[in-house]
Amino acid sequence: MQFVKNPKDFWAGILYIAFGAAAIGIAYNYPVGSAGRMGPGYFPRALGIILIGLGLILALRALRLRGEPLSFPTFKPVAIIIGATVLFGLAAPKLGLIVATILLVIVSSTASDEFRWKEAIIASIALAAFTIMAFVWGLNLQLPTWPWFVA
Repeated sequence: MQFVKNPKDFWAGILYIAFGAAAIGIAYNYPVGSAGRMGPGYFPRALGIILIGLGLILALRALRLRGEPLSFPTFKPVAIIIGATVLFGLAAPKLGLIVATILLVIVSSTASDEFRWKEAIIASIALAAFTIMAFVWGLNLQLPTWPWFVA
């Protein structure tokens, strides 16, 4: 009899637990404060606790319910997603948030077998607009919006 009946959910739960523990560990020395006056350690700890809770639920549920086994037919999509994320990190300071977000969405979209240029371009423009509204206008973060030669 197999101990873990749903390996996908089990390992996803373990990953949530690991990220939650990492968030708590990184914020360990930060002052927490209170709910009314939050310190810099409040959000990472709260998020870590939530992730650990969700991870435990997912992992324990995977011990009882049957699911599909893990399969990695190819690592190409994983490599594309990691590459797109690195590209965004390198492009954002020089090309600005709008161009970097469009690049991120289009490049990461190519990881799917159902990739279509029209859908990727529409999604990238919509996400770039949302990113500008949320981070530049909403939160007033000092991020370059356009490439240095345009701004």
